[in-house]
Amino acid sequence: MIVSIGFTVLLLAGVPIALVLAMTAMIYIVVSGNTILFQSMPQQLYGGLEKYGLLAIPLFMLVGELMNEGGITRRLIAFAGVFVGSLRGGLAYINLVANLLMAAIIGSANAQIAVMGHVMVPEMVRRGYNREFATAVTAAGGLMSPIIPPSMLFVIYGVLAQISIGDMFLAGIIPGILMGIAFISVVAIMGFFYAYPREERKSRRAALSDILGALPSLTIPVVIIGGIAGGIATPTESAALAAVAALAVGAIFHREFHISHVPQILIRLVTNSSMVLFLVAAANVFGWIIVYERIPQMLAVTMQQMTSDPFVFMLMLNLLLLGVGMIIDGIAALILIVPILLPIATSSYGISPFHFGVVVCLNLVIGLLTPPVGTALFVAANVSGCKPTAIMKPLTPFLLASLLILMLITWEPRLVTVILSQ
Repeated sequence: MIVSIGFTVLLLAGVPIALVLAMTAMIYIVVSGNTILFQSMPQQLYGGLEKYGLLAIPLFMLVGELMNEGGITRRLIAFAGVFVGSLRGGLAYINLVANLLMAAIIGSANAQIAVMGHVMVPEMVRRGYNREFATAVTAAGGLMSPIIPPSMLFVIYGVLAQISIGDMFLAGIIPGILMGIAFISVVAIMGFFYAYPREERKSRRAALSDILGALPSLTIPVVIIGGIAGGIATPTESAALAAVAALAVGAIFHREFHISHVPQILIRLVTNSSMVLFLVAAANVFGWIIVYERIPQMLAVTMQQMTSDPFVFMLMLNLLLLGVGMIIDGIAALILIVPILLPIATSSYGISPFHFGVVVCLNLVIGLLTPPVGTALFVAANVSGCKPTAIMKPLTPFLLASLLILMLITWEPRLVTVILSQ
């Protein structure tokens, strides 16, 4: 009880979640009287980082930084405009398609929303779109980033679950594409009720110029996904190759990347990646305490008494995770949930760890845009200058579409695993 109270008080006090996890573990050791566990705590902290797969996190962050500095974002947006720009609400479609392409590069919803928000929201407002709607489309598009490979959440989940990160990436392809289709359908349906602007159709010469200009940029998602799917490289190796490709594209083809950008890129990279990795290390200590107390085993017995149906279990999991995702950051929630519930899902209900992982991550991604915490919602609000409450109304249809896709993949595991069986 004291440990639970300590955890809750620290969380509500706004203490960084990594410190909350580490301090809660220390409170448990003191309260339980097993002070000898303090001797193992540094080893557990270090052990949380001693995993090769985690190296992919700073490397994918580096890819995103190099892409931003090398002019790749603007060219991918122009490329998307060739195919959907002439439709009514064309800039909204461009936003979503560009987000779909960017999702195969960045891997983080917050980072993608920040990048696309700076580019797309001002342009949509200038072309006559409502600022709140423009922000909602950009924020919804960012939800695809943690689902379409590469995904930071998938990397961390793969490490926690001790499964192939490459296969986890492949498992997210179909759900990510379904989300993209669902969001495009939302814009199409809303277009019947609102007079969205229609962009002028590009001339053949302009369209060809945009396509050719984007070809070097498109090599980056090809390197990442193709390398993993083709068995040529591991996710970590693909991230390193993609970083080299992003550097070459920005410096040689687009000629927008300069050596003067390097110090600031490295500072941002070290700052952002160290925050994530310290959270992983602290969560490893917290998970060690959970396992030591046999909490997963006790919870498994309780849940088996409630239901023996895997689908009902997954529905209960959805309700739990949607609530958790509303109040705890996605990475932290993932690290808290997986060690407890994954053994139950696989051993008691025979659920594939890949199906379980995609469902868990999609739940937590939806939580990124839902109050009261909703970190991605606040990122979108800060970038666009809107109030979070003002964004929620135009964002609601996209959240409902996300819930529909969540229920679909919960009900049909083959939407996740079919690529893995090839």
